[in-house]
Amino acid sequence: MVLHTWGQNLSRHVHLHCLVAGGALTENGAWHDCKSNYLFPVKALSRHFRGRMVTLLREASDRGELSRITREGEVDERLSKLMSQTWVVYSKATLNHTETVVNYLARYTHRIAISHHRIIEVDQEDVSISYKDYKDNGKHKTLKLKGEEFVRRYLMHILGKGFMRVRHYGFLANCCRRKKLVQIRQLLHHQTEEVAREASHLLNGYPCPKCKKGQMIIIEEMMPTNERVAMAMRR
Repeated sequence: MVLHTWGQNLSRHVHLHCLVAGGALTENGAWHDCKSNYLFPVKALSRHFRGRMVTLLREASDRGELSRITREGEVDERLSKLMSQTWVVYSKATLNHTETVVNYLARYTHRIAISHHRIIEVDQEDVSISYKDYKDNGKHKTLKLKGEEFVRRYLMHILGKGFMRVRHYGFLANCCRRKKLVQIRQLLHHQTEEVAREASHLLNGYPCPKCKKGQMIIIEEMMPTNERVAMAMRR
């Protein structure tokens, strides 16, 4: 899970990028594959995330940790408004190749709020930057900011105490990943061997469709088309 705090114009746009495994390790030590390209239904995930966040905010308020909210009844008003809105959870299908996963993560783990090539001009008073306006069909535009405003926006994205840019959860958590990764790899290897044995048994026992006497024998196993194309491109 990667914390991303900025938009193209350096405004505060706090959101998370999450890489979720295509399955889960159950309490009884078995591996449970997802039934489609998605581990969770997107709408259900959105509602659960909203409910969990609002619950945590209410608990923080009860402990007196939301010091900026001082007016009586304001916490209830704000949390009710949050619950009345649809929260956005955007989900993509499973990433199939290691290179794709690494490239995806690198875009968010090894970048800062603005890179040098987007700073067009700097003078005694102003800083001009380029940005992509997603509200206007992704058009590239130029934004001129006063030096103080540019620094203010930039400093908003320095994480405060207690925040981390990258966090690992579930079976990748630091406290358990060494043990659980070994367990998961063993389970996946066992599943792969079982599927291969079943497929080999079914195919090798399948009669010839013409003579009805001979049996089909596996000569070669071909990978799906999209994987062949990916391998060819890497070569």
